[in-house]
Amino acid sequence: MSTGNIRVLVVDDSVVIRTMICDAIADEPGMEVVGTAADGEKAIEVFKRVKPDVVTLDIQMPKLDGLATLDAMLAIQPVPAIMVSSLTQLGGDTTFEALDRGAIDYVAKPENGAKAAQVLGTDLIHKLRNAAGTDVSRILRIRKERKERRAQQERRKELEQVVPKQHFSTINSTHLADKCIAIGISTGGPPALSTLFESLRPPMPPIVIVQHMPAQFTKPLAWRLNSIAQLTIKEAASGDILRPNHVLIAPGGQHLYVRKHGNMAKVLIRDGEPVSSHKPSVDVMMKSVAEVFPNRCLGVIMTGMGRDGADGCRAIKAAGGYTLGQDETSSDVYGMNKVAYVEGNIDRQFSLDRAAAVISQQVTRLWEPKPVACGTV
Repeated sequence: MSTGNIRVLVVDDSVVIRTMICDAIADEPGMEVVGTAADGEKAIEVFKRVKPDVVTLDIQMPKLDGLATLDAMLAIQPVPAIMVSSLTQLGGDTTFEALDRGAIDYVAKPENGAKAAQVLGTDLIHKLRNAAGTDVSRILRIRKERKERRAQQERRKELEQVVPKQHFSTINSTHLADKCIAIGISTGGPPALSTLFESLRPPMPPIVIVQHMPAQFTKPLAWRLNSIAQLTIKEAASGDILRPNHVLIAPGGQHLYVRKHGNMAKVLIRDGEPVSSHKPSVDVMMKSVAEVFPNRCLGVIMTGMGRDGADGCRAIKAAGGYTLGQDETSSDVYGMNKVAYVEGNIDRQFSLDRAAAVISQQVTRLWEPKPVACGTV
C-alpha cells in the first residue's frame, strides 16, 4: 500500500555519507528511504525491486561507477537521479557527463561535518522534493536529440575547414565593447549551456553568466564550455575586464557584480549573504549589468528552479534593455524563466535549439551598425 511519501533509493559507497543522507530523509515529513546500496551492481538490483521515486547516486563506486549505474537505471525506468559528487575536477567532469546522460541535478559531498547539515540536510532534501515527479522521459528525449545534433556538427567539422578560435579575436567587434549579455541559469544548466555555446559565434558583446553551482564546479564548467566554443570562456576573477567575444562565469559561492572601469567595465567578485536564495545570484549580476549598460544590455534567463533572475530581468527592462526567456518545452525545469515570463519581465521566449540563433538575431537587430542611406543635397 502506498504511503504517499517520496520514496528514495540512496546509493553511496561511503557508509558515513549513506547514513547521513538516510538520517536527513528520515527527519523529513513526506519522504522515506526505501533502499540503500554501496555499489552500482547492488543499486541496480535494489532499484528493480523497490521502484523508487528518486535516486541519490554516488559517482565513484566499486564494481559499477555512477555513470554506468545511471545508464542502467534509466534504461529500466526513467526515474529522477540526483548525483552526489566529490569536490574534485574529476568529480566535476563526471557530474557534467551525468547531467548530459539524463541526471536531474547534483550536490557536492561536504568537505567536513560542519557543512554536512547544509548540503545533505537542506540542499539535497530540497532537490529531492523538486526532482520527484519530473518527466525524465522528456529530458532524456531532449538529451538524445542534443547528442544527435552534436554528432552531426562533428561530422560537418570533419568535412569543413574550421576557423581556429584565435582568428575570432581579430573580428571587428569594437561596436560591441560597450554592450553586454547577462545569462542566468540553474537546474539543467550545464547541458543547456553546452548547446548554446556549441553554436554561438562571434562577433558577440561581453557575456557574463551566473550558473547556480558549488565553488569547485564553476572552473571545470568554464573549461568544458571553452573546449567546445568559438568564444573564449573562463571563470571570472575580480578585476577581469569585459571584452567582446569573451565569457565570464561567476565563481560558485560568490556574487558577481559588473562595475564601470573608465571607458570599459570590469567584474568584482564578492562574498555576502544569498540573494533570492542563491550565491551567486542572477538578480545581483543582472541588476549590476543594468546599471552599467542601461539600454545596451540583453538579459537571458534559462532553465532552473525558483525565481532568481526575475527581478534582474525586470531591472534590465526598466533600464531600457531587452530580455529573452527559455520556453517551457525545452527547459529541464520551467521555474526561474517561468516566473520572469509570468511577471511580464520577458520580451521574447525561445527554444533551446534556437538559443544561439535568437541571441545572434537580437545582437544584430539591437546593436549592429546601420548602413547610412545615401541622399542628394
